[in-house]
Amino acid sequence: MGEVVNLNRVRKDRARAERKAASAANRATHGRSKAERTRAEKEQSRADRLLDGSKLED
Repeated sequence: MGEVVNLNRVRKDRARAERKAASAANRATHGRSKAERTRAEKEQSRADRLLDGSKLED
């Protein structure tokens, strides 16, 4: 016979893990200084310009 599992506990543990992952993602996105945000925006715009400049015209 297998081990007895409390389904409510499993459900709550899964929900807790999902909330923790979402919190970590939000901290990574929103928990940055202004200098870090502007640097990331500049890097993104540079990458976009590089990609747009590399496109072949039809």
